[in-house]
Amino acid sequence: MNPNKTAPLCQAPDPEIRSPKIVFPAGAVDCHAHVCGPANQYLYAEERIYTPPDATLESYQALLQMLGISRAVLVQPSVYGTDNSAMLAALKMHPQQFRGVAVISNDPKAVSDDELAQLHAAGVRGLRCNIVDLADQSAGLPIEQLRNLAKRIQAFGWHLELLMHVNEYPNLAKTFEDFPVDLVFGHFGYSHAKHGVTDKGFQGLLDLIQHERAWVKMTGPYRICDGNLPYFDMRPFSDAVIKANPSRLIWGSDWPHVMVKKQMPHDADLCDLLGDWVQDENLRNSILVDNPCILYDFPADN
Repeated sequence: MNPNKTAPLCQAPDPEIRSPKIVFPAGAVDCHAHVCGPANQYLYAEERIYTPPDATLESYQALLQMLGISRAVLVQPSVYGTDNSAMLAALKMHPQQFRGVAVISNDPKAVSDDELAQLHAAGVRGLRCNIVDLADQSAGLPIEQLRNLAKRIQAFGWHLELLMHVNEYPNLAKTFEDFPVDLVFGHFGYSHAKHGVTDKGFQGLLDLIQHERAWVKMTGPYRICDGNLPYFDMRPFSDAVIKANPSRLIWGSDWPHVMVKKQMPHDADLCDLLGDWVQDENLRNSILVDNPCILYDFPADN
């Protein structure tokens, strides 16, 4: 292992064995989770900003069984940089159960088209771009770099997943109105609840999903509001994206909840929170099954 003494150790997910009160539909997909470790097998990047406890594939599969979720999307965590080995190993072991979202170098010469094709064959269906932690925040949104990356993956039918604070980009809808591929915004657009649903950046996000240019992950409410469960400040955001376009919404646990500094939520409670937010069964089925099957190319009859 290559520990970085400056990268703080995250608290571990709640280990309590407890299923949610809600019963998720058959074929439900957790669209946002990370596999981390074992650390002595998959080394973390030296330049990481946090150190997760081991959150292994075996632990995650046990969680899925406890929650009653059959499929999932593994998103490359920042602690591995562009080394997708841990995620790809999981996809190789369980190709029907998992899809992946990878991270690659910004240098177009670093990854060939053949390598992108290999990622597609392995089950990768998108690339993640972390705008929040860019080294040079003063440079603004690297839109041309994102556009060039999108053009490379367009033929595969992939999307770009953006981790960005949409409230920092009041012209969001205009910026991405003619983007080459679909966009996926994590954590409701990662705009803190204090900015409200009338914020221009969040309104731009709503515009993008209304015009089917983007998708929103209903994930990580604890990351963008004050207080603990049931995250009352997040209800207006949930209502807003549902009103804008429910066919462009997906849900994820965000397990193992890295860098959570408040009370660690139990995943069963996060499932029940979605049940509170989305009480219509047909709508919930769309968010948990139908929409992920379209975005991530899962078999619809699984």
